[in-house]
Amino acid sequence: MTRKKILGSHVKRLLSGVAIHGRRHLNEVETDLLQTELLLEEAIDKLTSSFMAIHTAVGTRQEAINRLLAGETPTPEDSAHLSDMSGEIGQHVNTAITSMQFQDMTSQLIDRTLRRVAGLREFLGTLSEHGADIAPETDSDEIVERLGKVSMALAIQSLELRSMLRKSVEQQHLESGDIELF
Repeated sequence: MTRKKILGSHVKRLLSGVAIHGRRHLNEVETDLLQTELLLEEAIDKLTSSFMAIHTAVGTRQEAINRLLAGETPTPEDSAHLSDMSGEIGQHVNTAITSMQFQDMTSQLIDRTLRRVAGLREFLGTLSEHGADIAPETDSDEIVERLGKVSMALAIQSLELRSMLRKSVEQQHLESGDIELF
């Protein structure tokens, strides 16, 4: 094989590896961001529903409370509604608290996304660092050697980044149990 073909082969392999690595991690970043968006939408919907339910529960009891404040005797129905009010509001508050615990999972997703972006930045920095030493007058044997080193360094970084990032996001110690997503 000629030197030109060897050099071309190494450049092709390096660029292919960079493209594959970059696409893989950018796809994972996109997936994590979409999952974060879905979690936030779900949590916000549940929080909104919980707060509206609390508002409704308090509002429906307000007439009975106003009658009591005016010195009137509550009806048996008013007494039953007022007795149940605490439990009903407590249930809605618990639902709101559970919804807020999704923040932990979104935080994990954002952290994982940031680590992925930092890994890509480091990956591209390694490529730049190794490429900076190649001058136009560098002979092809030295270029082939440098390309081999940069390919090996990038492969190692890619494996380290992949092994460092967990595939699932978990919420533990919830009152309602453990949750594992994705």
